[in-house]
Amino acid sequence: MAKELIRLKDARMDFDGETILDNINLYINDKEFLTLLGPSGCGKTTTLRIIGGFLVPTSGDVIFDGVRINDVPPHKRQVNTVFQKYALFPHLNVYENVAFGLKIPKTGEDGKKIRLSKDEIDSRVREMLEVVSLKGFEHRSVTSLSGGQQQRVAIARALVNRPKVLLLDEPLGALDLRLRKDMQQELRRIQQEMGITFIYVTHDQEEALSMSDTVVVMDRGRIQQIGTPEDIYNEPKNAFVADFIGESNIVDGIMRDDCVVEIFNRKFKCLDKGFQKDEAVDVVIRPEDVDIVPEAEGQLKGTVTQVTFKGMQYDIIVDFYGFKWLIQTTDFCPVDSKIGIKIDPDGFHIMKKSEYSGMFGDYSSYSEEYDEISDAESEEEE
Repeated sequence: MAKELIRLKDARMDFDGETILDNINLYINDKEFLTLLGPSGCGKTTTLRIIGGFLVPTSGDVIFDGVRINDVPPHKRQVNTVFQKYALFPHLNVYENVAFGLKIPKTGEDGKKIRLSKDEIDSRVREMLEVVSLKGFEHRSVTSLSGGQQQRVAIARALVNRPKVLLLDEPLGALDLRLRKDMQQELRRIQQEMGITFIYVTHDQEEALSMSDTVVVMDRGRIQQIGTPEDIYNEPKNAFVADFIGESNIVDGIMRDDCVVEIFNRKFKCLDKGFQKDEAVDVVIRPEDVDIVPEAEGQLKGTVTQVTFKGMQYDIIVDFYGFKWLIQTTDFCPVDSKIGIKIDPDGFHIMKKSEYSGMFGDYSSYSEEYDEISDAESEEEE
């Protein structure tokens, strides 16, 4: 059974009368890769800074390994942080950057200064450089390194002190797409090899899903859902989570009975149970769960209004009775064509109504967004 390492208990953070964190409760296990995911301003970085000791919560407790640490300063916590801006020392080489923290004397429990020997420092630095795949880069200037290599130096410098927890605040944000994907795999490998807890902050859903053991989705200073990547994607708790984690068509429905949901005045079989008879619900249909069929064979019939080629598939916007859906398919369907669709029972996910109901899941503005992008590009060319 996993051991709990960190717990936030009723943690609240107010700035200038505005609530940034609204009494959140969260526990994090030892050796877990946990990601705080959400849009800008949702409170994820504030949560990270509270764990790191850079902020003290307005109220509530921060528990580390069973001990309350609200008043413990950052340098006395068994936690290190990697920021998006790596803050490397440009006048020091790779080896010296990683070794920097080890050369600073530490204060022991008896109040005496503890200095590491040169051999101990050298051993730790070379061990960390090997972990982050920078063996042989010891004497390189950090200014000559690529963005990904600089980030590895920052990670090695944070890990060389052997913390129990590494905090990562959107560390891949400055990297290009290809390098970002490579570093996602590297971070996961490093976390598993080191066997410590990683707490990662991002607004990128793909990063969260691909690296994490646990994902915490946040919005408006509150936790919306906690679960494995598979749970978060396949079983979202509300319309915000469903929309933020991947693409989702979200429509109003009525739960007529167990495993029977009605949308657009038509009943469909689904797998969900436990709702009240005739309860109003939100119905999530992922774009990849919709099959296109000839119009006459469709459970629903609609008109294609937009087609975008994405390489592996087409993103197709289809108008169903004034509500526009996104469908992802390998079949090309021209604009203005009439199509039918079929959805298997496991293609429906039923959610209770929430404060987010009606706010997400309609792709009526999809075409307008592409038009705005095209207009902006035209203006730049002129």
